[in-house]
Amino acid sequence: MGLWFTVLASGSTGNGTIINNGDKMVLVDAGLSAKKMEELMKERGVFGHQLDALFVTHEHSDHIKGLGAFARKHELPIYANEATWGAMERHVGKIDADKRIVIETGDTLNFGSLQVQSFPISHDAAEPVGYTFVDQGVKLSLATDLGYMSDKVKQAIIDSDVLVLESNHDTEMLRMGRYPWNTKRRILSDVGHLSNVAAGEALCELLTDRTKRVYLAHLSLDHNLMDLAMLTVNNILEDHGIFFKKEDFPLRHTYHDKPTPWDEVKKK
Repeated sequence: MGLWFTVLASGSTGNGTIINNGDKMVLVDAGLSAKKMEELMKERGVFGHQLDALFVTHEHSDHIKGLGAFARKHELPIYANEATWGAMERHVGKIDADKRIVIETGDTLNFGSLQVQSFPISHDAAEPVGYTFVDQGVKLSLATDLGYMSDKVKQAIIDSDVLVLESNHDTEMLRMGRYPWNTKRRILSDVGHLSNVAAGEALCELLTDRTKRVYLAHLSLDHNLMDLAMLTVNNILEDHGIFFKKEDFPLRHTYHDKPTPWDEVKKK
């Protein structure tokens, strides 16, 4: 059958992505208020009672701001590793024991016919992860909030039909920006965020004949522009001999304040 997905929002103001394989529909992160999450979902014709579960990447507020309220309202189980549970418990409020599900990093969960696997990423959180979702051989990978592209991440997300990949900042814009130096140093570090250049260089190793689309995600509002991110990544790909016809161009936008269109991903 394949997968459908929409990135509801992406960036430091809040994150959330819906994945649906026709059997199960899940939400990854709830980083805006519960009310705002529902508004964004409604734009894509989805309502909370239709969801089957919530998966969490890490405990930073732009990923869990609305998590507790949203999950309680719709009686959703929440999946996260033990370290993330420990770091976010005081922020999400009371979660019933039967809704508090531990999925250890690297575990593969058969969630109905949807296969979910987490993988470790490098970020300044307790135990941050990305996720891959597989249905009948179709693979979607979410990899944001990572300071660098480790071999483990590459192994987890290579051969994806669709990648949602961080392209957080333009390094020169960040260096010249208004943030204090300690914040800039954090963003630029191995536990910070992936730059446009780093995203482009990673894609040179990750793009295969199987890859259909790449969504550039978690763009900084202060230190990036979508057109700049797209241009930088594309130039790096071309420098490595990877060219695409305009109609086949695989890069796609994400937004901090509106959802991407539903995207259906099928096997070739």
